[in-house]
Amino acid sequence: MVAPMSQTTSAPPAPAAPQGRWLTLATVAFAQLMVVLDSSIVNIALPSAQADLGFSDGDRQWVVTAYALTFGSLLLLGGRLSDLMGRRRAFIIALIGFAAASALGGAATTFGWLVAARALQGVFGALLAPTALAVLATTFTDPVERRRAFGIFGAIAGMGGAIGLLLGGFLTEHFDWSWTLYVNCVIAVVAVIGALLFLPEVPRTGPRPRLDVPGTLLVSAALFSLVYGFSHAETDGWSDTLTIGLLVASLVLGVGFVWWQTRAAHPLMPLAIVLDRNRSASYLSVLLAGIGMFGIFLFLTYYLQLTLGYSPVKTGLSFLPMIVALVFTAQISSNFLLPRFGPRVMVPSGMLFAAVGAFWLTGLDLDSAYAPGILFPLILMGMGFGQMMPAAIQTATLNVDPRFAGVASALVNTGQQVGGSLGTALINTLAASAATSYLAGHQPATAQVLAEAAVRSYSTAYAWVGGFFLAGALLAALMYRSRATTVQVTATTADSAADPAEPVVMH
Repeated sequence: MVAPMSQTTSAPPAPAAPQGRWLTLATVAFAQLMVVLDSSIVNIALPSAQADLGFSDGDRQWVVTAYALTFGSLLLLGGRLSDLMGRRRAFIIALIGFAAASALGGAATTFGWLVAARALQGVFGALLAPTALAVLATTFTDPVERRRAFGIFGAIAGMGGAIGLLLGGFLTEHFDWSWTLYVNCVIAVVAVIGALLFLPEVPRTGPRPRLDVPGTLLVSAALFSLVYGFSHAETDGWSDTLTIGLLVASLVLGVGFVWWQTRAAHPLMPLAIVLDRNRSASYLSVLLAGIGMFGIFLFLTYYLQLTLGYSPVKTGLSFLPMIVALVFTAQISSNFLLPRFGPRVMVPSGMLFAAVGAFWLTGLDLDSAYAPGILFPLILMGMGFGQMMPAAIQTATLNVDPRFAGVASALVNTGQQVGGSLGTALINTLAASAATSYLAGHQPATAQVLAEAAVRSYSTAYAWVGGFFLAGALLAALMYRSRATTVQVTATTADSAADPAEPVVMH
């Protein structure tokens, strides 16, 4: 059955802040950056990897899809395992596993080897991402410190894709494509040392907590079908039989999961987490922001490299103004604006800034200058992401019982991952249709016409991204409460004495 709920307007009494909590933040932020940038860092190295390993254009998508499938489908399981195993243990295991999978991928000599390593990365990433956010949510309980910490974390969540493009371009151009994977080993070593030194060990007490196996199977299958359905739609179209079957299966499995959570003795995801308006608004906002962010990164990268002829490194550097604007705005909004105005103002206004930036990009042509046509929209979008992401992430994890912090955190990552997968598939389809329509009316298809068709497709993508941001602004304004009140999720009677550091018992 659903875990009991109690209405509260303030957080429960905060425990004493652990020593070295800011070093804990640095450790967690470092690990989160590794996970987020890995969704884009490999993309820019794909042409080099393809030339080295000799796989086809049709197979190339699986280097990206393999990571997205395992990562997206196992996030809720990873979040619950972090609750049950203990955060410190889960964090270290996930870091070591992610580094080992990255090393295997970097050493790949065949296409199958590389894809298998990417899938294994996704498995450990699904444990690492929610654990990192849960550590942050349970470490920073003082409201002032919490705002600062989530401002930093939200900035990382928003800028990880752009950093991946920058780092991926540098490593590919100056070293080798395999270093886009090997670099994770370096990051993981630093994060493991930080975890051993600064993450607190939770003592084990009480009976062993249990894992909701039927719920785990249902939600993992639902998320797998959803992410795979989006990926398949990108290559084979939305009317393809397999695409439709996967999306229908995802819907049926998702409904089955929700039904089971109302009856499970130890639910994987207590429905009180998502039934609170502020939390559900935050998860939806992260999903819509993920659609827009991934769409912008993808199509603006295409434009810079294929239309303007930028090198991989120059392409990555082009995103730096957005990163700077995002980091600066995240700190200002988290520490000063969010406490005063709340998420009902900060998230919609951030969405509006991002929408203006996206619509501005629709004016780009074959020879647009970087300033102002690209520079100013990137700054606007950086400001928008810096306003919306910390506010949404902080609200999504506010007042959740520590025993369910991992699951609540996993829902944030799930929203961003599903949004990215949906955005890539849907917007890519719309952009391709725009290019086809343009070519149909402009024959013969000379090199000039093909280039103009590509720019037309990019403009279509930017317009749809802007539309998603506008929809997000409207929904957030309607869904968020005027005050940041939330429902506190408490443990079930069976779990109330259990400690999250206990081993998992499956039943």
